[in-house]
Amino acid sequence: MPRRDLPGILWLPAAVAVLLLALPLVALITRVPWTRAGALLAAPESLSALLLSLGTALAATAAALVLGVPLAAVLASSDRWPTPARRLLRAAVTVPLVLPPVVGGIALLLLLGRQGLVGAPLQSLTGITVPFTTPAVVLAQTFVSMPFLVLAVEGALRGADPRYGIVAASLGASRWHAFRRVTLPLVAPGLVSGAVLCFTRALGEFGATITFAGSLPGVTRTLPVAAYLGLQTSPDSAIVLALLLLAVSVVVLVSLRDRWLRVGA
Repeated sequence: MPRRDLPGILWLPAAVAVLLLALPLVALITRVPWTRAGALLAAPESLSALLLSLGTALAATAAALVLGVPLAAVLASSDRWPTPARRLLRAAVTVPLVLPPVVGGIALLLLLGRQGLVGAPLQSLTGITVPFTTPAVVLAQTFVSMPFLVLAVEGALRGADPRYGIVAASLGASRWHAFRRVTLPLVAPGLVSGAVLCFTRALGEFGATITFAGSLPGVTRTLPVAAYLGLQTSPDSAIVLALLLLAVSVVVLVSLRDRWLRVGA
């Protein structure tokens, strides 16, 4: 819509929306104890949470790549499937995007907990328990973040020119070889965008993590969990950790501005 055709009545609610979105962030930035920010970030509990978050988010991103890229390929080629099967698969991928994270944590607990559908026989057979461990953090982060990668890669696959794969097949390449050497390089920008979004979402995951993995220092206490708990004991530390998470989110949004949000400069 041309700017001159924009009804004047829209400007007021638009301004209120901008204030609603921006003012909380302004409040956060203005309350940062800048003189102590470095020391607070360097505190042992903050460093522990930061290193744990980075490690688990990277592991969750790796798991999402291994599992999500094949799933995206299946989704991109599912147009010829029966409609109910296609809709069911689509729902399985997209539900974590709209599901409250704490519900995801409860679902994981009911699946892998000591009395869970899989957790109970797993413990009885192997003695292994998953909840409240570092792998539980990775599972929770993968559950909530993998759909971002899947949808990004699926969109890239749907937009890729299929003629390159046809040419590769005509030259004798197997389906796997053509997918690995032709299709994946074509969708590399979408793959990178999805991986970065997946990592960022995993880094900021809170609800499913604290429900399924708890908040054990050095084991499951990630940055968001540490920031939440810090509000009760060390508000300044919580603010600094929140600022760090905000900074990561802003960097990601800026770097993916044209590729993911499709916003022109």
